[in-house]
Amino acid sequence: MTMMCKTLGVSRSGYYAWTRRRPSSRSQANEQLLSHIREIHEESRGTYGSPRIHAELAALGHKTGLNRVARLMHENGLRASLPKKFKRTTDSGHGLPVAENVLDRSFDPEAPDKAWATDITYIRTWEGWLHLAVVIDLYSRRVVGWSMADHMRKELALNALRMALGHRVPEQMLVHHSDRGSQYASNEYQMLLKAHGIVCSMSRKGDCYDNAVVESFFATLKKELVHRQVWPTRRSARTAIHDYVEAFYNRKRRHSHLGYRTPVEFENLFYYEGTGTEEAAA
Repeated sequence: MTMMCKTLGVSRSGYYAWTRRRPSSRSQANEQLLSHIREIHEESRGTYGSPRIHAELAALGHKTGLNRVARLMHENGLRASLPKKFKRTTDSGHGLPVAENVLDRSFDPEAPDKAWATDITYIRTWEGWLHLAVVIDLYSRRVVGWSMADHMRKELALNALRMALGHRVPEQMLVHHSDRGSQYASNEYQMLLKAHGIVCSMSRKGDCYDNAVVESFFATLKKELVHRQVWPTRRSARTAIHDYVEAFYNRKRRHSHLGYRTPVEFENLFYYEGTGTEEAAA
């Protein structure tokens, strides 16, 4: 001990006084805040970065700065992973009629069920590919319909749309946007849209930005769930994706575009208070 004190240039009494000293109030507050950050990070399945964790802390009544949250996360190795590149799945090389781009990247309708967007992606499992089709309400970014199968035939897309129509009652002139894939251009799909008075809109050829909201959802899904583990069976992937979409993404995940509200919360604000859009923009 004497040698160590000499090396450090401190007295023995000073060293023992330091060991008995209680952590500062700031250090204690940081430790308490860090415990809340860890809990929120874990509840988000390890997907939240500092902005969403800061928003969740605020919602829970903890007043702190974003920079402080970011610093504590950085010092303790807490971070959100980066998305991987998107790859095209649907095939637009067909002779079926295609619709004009009615949506024209108007991704912020004034109310729910004014504009939906849809697309298909895939998930690798040890049994082979699992394909996922989703329908997203562009007002709230809520996934209102989805379907999964071991194929990419039109039935996959049709089942996602049927689910959306079973859960929602859209008014006439709802705009439905997709790419030019044969699933969406098929007679059966177009007949279902027409039967509900839905206006069909399709992206320009080869332009993924025309359907950027769905592309963003797929990137988030793969970053926060799919690419974080391997999937031995299609069933295991199905179960996890269903839980992610319905229990986490729609109801718990805070969306930056919605003022760090969840899709369900954002819709509820519109229906019960009429303040969703205004408050998110503030």
